Amino acid sequence: MDYAGFVSGKWQIRVRFLELKNQAGNIMTDPIADMLNRIKNAQAVSHESVSLPFSKIKYDIAVIMQKEGFVKEVEKKGRKDKKLIKVVLKKEAQITGLRKVSKPGQRIYISVKNIRPVRGGYGLAIMSTPKGLMSGKDARKNRLGGEVICEIW
Repeated sequence: MDYAGFVSGKWQIRVRFLELKNQAGNIMTDPIADMLNRIKNAQAVSHESVSLPFSKIKYDIAVIMQKEGFVKEVEKKGRKDKKLIKVVLKKEAQITGLRKVSKPGQRIYISVKNIRPVRGGYGLAIMSTPKGLMSGKDARKNRLGGEVICEIW
């Protein structure tokens, strides 16, 4: 860089931009919403499967979705740092919509009395209860309330 560029202050703008770029690189505020959107988008463009970064809660949500018939198969792949969740999607579209109920900025908790069927019983509510993650139907059967994570229909 020549003297004129240094004096004009262009170097300061570039340095600040690089700092902001590095800070904003891998920030994900809601990994569960990211997972649900990846699955819905992959299904919308007719992909056979989708790979997701592994976490226990995401794996448990995917297993519940498999048990309720929204996805075909769920499996863990990889070891240690590079663990992935591979979700095999069904041929026909199963997920028409989803809604993240409890968000990082506002958690939503409900009691057993307030657990209602999603979309007239055709949907699925996933809840975090004291006994672990389960569908809204199972939480009602076990008489457990908790945090409503998402609704899928």
